[in-house]
Amino acid sequence: MKIAAIAFTDRGQAWEEKLGFAVSRGIPVREWTAANFSAADALLFIGAAGIAVRAVAPYIKDKTRDPAVLVMDEAGRFVVPVLSGHIGGGNRLAEELARRTGAQPVLTTATDVRGLPAIDTWAAEQGHAIENPEAIRAFAAAQLAGEHVGVAVTERTLEPPFPVTLYVRPRTLILGTGCKRGIGAGDYERFALEFLRYCGVSLLSVRALATIDRKKDEAALHAFCGKYRLPLFTYTAEALAAVPGVFAGSDFVRETVGVDNVCERAAAAAGAVLLQGKTAYEGCTFALAREKDGEEEGC
Repeated sequence: MKIAAIAFTDRGQAWEEKLGFAVSRGIPVREWTAANFSAADALLFIGAAGIAVRAVAPYIKDKTRDPAVLVMDEAGRFVVPVLSGHIGGGNRLAEELARRTGAQPVLTTATDVRGLPAIDTWAAEQGHAIENPEAIRAFAAAQLAGEHVGVAVTERTLEPPFPVTLYVRPRTLILGTGCKRGIGAGDYERFALEFLRYCGVSLLSVRALATIDRKKDEAALHAFCGKYRLPLFTYTAEALAAVPGVFAGSDFVRETVGVDNVCERAAAAAGAVLLQGKTAYEGCTFALAREKDGEEEGC
């Protein structure tokens, strides 16, 4: 977790050694917040909570994208998660910082106060994504009332099986791809999303995009990865050729890039199980694989 911290006073900055990470000082708070809000996983303000709240207010979007925001008083008595206590890991971080400094963590989320498990915390700890965060409130309300609520932990785009269904998406899929040089970013995105719809899986379950290293600078791939926050895995032709399995080979592709198939081999290169083989669109191809610890069923 990348933590950015700022202190409003010299006394607050003195906590740097116990915290175990750098604490900025002497920078305008709003300027510092603007630079770090999207770049860090968590922001720690050491000083008045009101200053912190006013600093982050212009940048708040929603609980699935905002970093954890915490406030600790300069005397180190209390550490309070203000934003993203569950999904962003703010509550866990508050407890960790409390252990380092001797402060008292102040958790205000209802499930934590009642000692109940929080579904968004669990999902974050598992590396899963929540597709419809608006249902978290219904889930928590049902917990607090001792009632039942539906949770679907699946990659599949199923019809809601319960009156209120919270969809949790395991990040277990690798999207393998090949494309012609200079393909438009808009076209590439449209085809990629169409392919995932065809497979009946959620984009949120895709963990990475994978291809041959000759495409590592392809603008459309970087645009797609940037928009959907995916890493781009690239492999040499030799590494792809060594991937075990039966793939849809092409002499033309072999002559062009040095290996008979890119999308299927790239999808399976990390030891994943191929779910959907080579599917061609205008100027690009896709294949889908699931990491071996996931379910073993086809698209």
